[in-house]
Amino acid sequence: MRHPALPRPPYHVAILRYRRNGEDAAGYDEALRDIVEMAQLQPGFLGMESVDGEGGDGVTLSYWTDEASIRAWRAQDDQGVIREKDRRGWYAHYALQIARVERAYEWSRDEADDPEASETALPV
Repeated sequence: MRHPALPRPPYHVAILRYRRNGEDAAGYDEALRDIVEMAQLQPGFLGMESVDGEGGDGVTLSYWTDEASIRAWRAQDDQGVIREKDRRGWYAHYALQIARVERAYEWSRDEADDPEASETALPV
């Protein structure tokens, strides 16, 4: 999984936890591409990452400069067409949470492929 480069906090994250119902995989993939493209054009968008697990469970994180940007992104689907298709066609369950990131930390090994390379904590 590729993680988006994020600025120093604060910023916001929209957390979508879901369980897919296994139906219409092609339609889901197409809609997901459309949603990502729409998000990338939206002011305030910082990045997105998604993980699908076994049994249809997954989580998608989208990062934003502020809550207003998340609301504006959601408003792009004016009639709720994609959201309604999401509920009925692709998911058995989903939950959306919006959070403000106050602090973030990250670590990585030195970029050299040295197995003895030290690990460092980097405050973000």
